[in-house]
Amino acid sequence: MIEFVFSEKRAAQAAARLLRRHGGPMEYSKLIKLLYLADRRVFIETGLPITGDRMVSMKHGPVLSRIYDLVKGETAGDGSWGAYVHPRQGYTVSWTGREDAEELSEGEREVLDEVHAEFGSMGFGQLRHATHQLDEWHDPDQSSKPIDPREILASAGLTALEIDVIADDARAFAAFKREYGR
Repeated sequence: MIEFVFSEKRAAQAAARLLRRHGGPMEYSKLIKLLYLADRRVFIETGLPITGDRMVSMKHGPVLSRIYDLVKGETAGDGSWGAYVHPRQGYTVSWTGREDAEELSEGEREVLDEVHAEFGSMGFGQLRHATHQLDEWHDPDQSSKPIDPREILASAGLTALEIDVIADDARAFAAFKREYGR
């Protein structure tokens, strides 16, 4: 399994960008799907996802695990999420109005905008169907199953050698982050 380092602040800034583009409250399940699709796209392009979150297959498609818990209010995190995303109200979340996104690269911001342009007008059912078509999604029945990031890269046409290099780079990056933080 390829190892990533989750950044709540990067996740929150990415969510805020999508919510701002949306122009109002959004179903939290839709936000999670859009974040997954953006993470997936950036991961394929660069070898590291935006958020570093753990990807899992759930009944309604792929999910970013920690973000799902943050949205549901099941984890306190470091407080970054709440600075950018209001607590869920029923089935929706909204943007706090905080606009700084210094943690995100220009390329990541562009991908978030592209994902919103491509999928932002879809309803949850359409997004569910679209993400069920992804090669890495496997029906977990009534549970969840980890998604192997290698499978995402393989479905994008990368060779085993290219995937091994990305895995080694991700492992080194994770070790560096654990040792030195930020």
